[in-house]
Amino acid sequence: MLVLSRHKDESIMIGQQIEVSVLDIRGDKVRLGVTAPKDISVHRREVYDQICRENQLAAQVRPEDLTAGGRNVKPLSLAVLVSGGGTTLQNLLDRIADQTLPAVVQVVIGSRPGLQALQRAARAGVPNLVIDRSRHPDVNTFSREVFAQIDRAGVDLVCLAGWLNLLKIPDPWRGRVMNIHPALLPAFGGRGMYGLRVHEAVLAAGCKVSGCTVHFVDDDYDTGPIILQRTCPVHEGDSPQSLALRVFEQECLAYPQAIRLFQQGRLHIDGRRVRIDTAVRGV
Repeated sequence: MLVLSRHKDESIMIGQQIEVSVLDIRGDKVRLGVTAPKDISVHRREVYDQICRENQLAAQVRPEDLTAGGRNVKPLSLAVLVSGGGTTLQNLLDRIADQTLPAVVQVVIGSRPGLQALQRAARAGVPNLVIDRSRHPDVNTFSREVFAQIDRAGVDLVCLAGWLNLLKIPDPWRGRVMNIHPALLPAFGGRGMYGLRVHEAVLAAGCKVSGCTVHFVDDDYDTGPIILQRTCPVHEGDSPQSLALRVFEQECLAYPQAIRLFQQGRLHIDGRRVRIDTAVRGV
C-alpha cells in the first residue's frame, strides 16, 4: 500500500490509500496495477516514483513466489547485522539477486567502523550504518540502540551474519532474530566460538562430520531454538581453512532456506524446539 499526503493544493491525504499491486511478471518485465479512490486527485509523478520502487521489489521475486494459498506474497524485509567480512551478507544478496530468496535487505548494521561487510552493502546500494559496541557501556544500552535502528527500518526479520556481539532481544523481536553458526550446535558454540576457532575445535575433537546450524537468537551465545542444520564430512588432512570452506557451502544453502521457511509462515517455536509445518501457509 502507498500512502501519500494531501496539502492545501488538494494532493493525496494521509489515510487515503493507493494500492500498487503486481499483476504479472514476464522475464524482466513487471506489470503493475494502481487503484485509487475516485474522490482524490493523484499526481502522476508521485505514482510513477512509487511504481518504480515497487517494481524494484517485485523484480526480486519469482512468478512462482507471488502466490501462496491464493494470496500475494510480499518480499520479506531484512535487517542484517555484521561484524566482519560479510560473506554471509553477500550470500543473501546474491540469492536475492538470482531470485531464489524473496526478500530485500533494508539495512545493514555493523558493530564497528571499517568493516568489509559494510563496503559490500554500500556496493549493493543497501543503506548501512555503524553502532560501535566499544562506545556503549553495557549490553543493554548497546542492544537498545541496535533495535531502535531496526525498528526505524521497519523490517520483518533480523539476520545475524557474522555478528559477534551479545544482544538482549526485546520481547517484540523474540522469534524474529536468526543466526547461523558454523558448527552443529549445541557442540562448539558459546562465547568466543566463531570463525576458525570453531573449526580448530572440531578438528581437535576428532569429529568425522561438521556442518552449520541456523537458530533463533535468545539472550545468550548460540543457545536459541534450532531451526535447521546441514552437515558435511570432515576429511583426513583437513585444515581449519579447508573445513571452513566446506562448512560455508552448507551455510549458503541453510540460511536462505531458513529465511524462506520464516517467510512462508512455517516456523513455530515450541519450548526449545522449532517445529516446521509441511505446508506453506503464505504471507
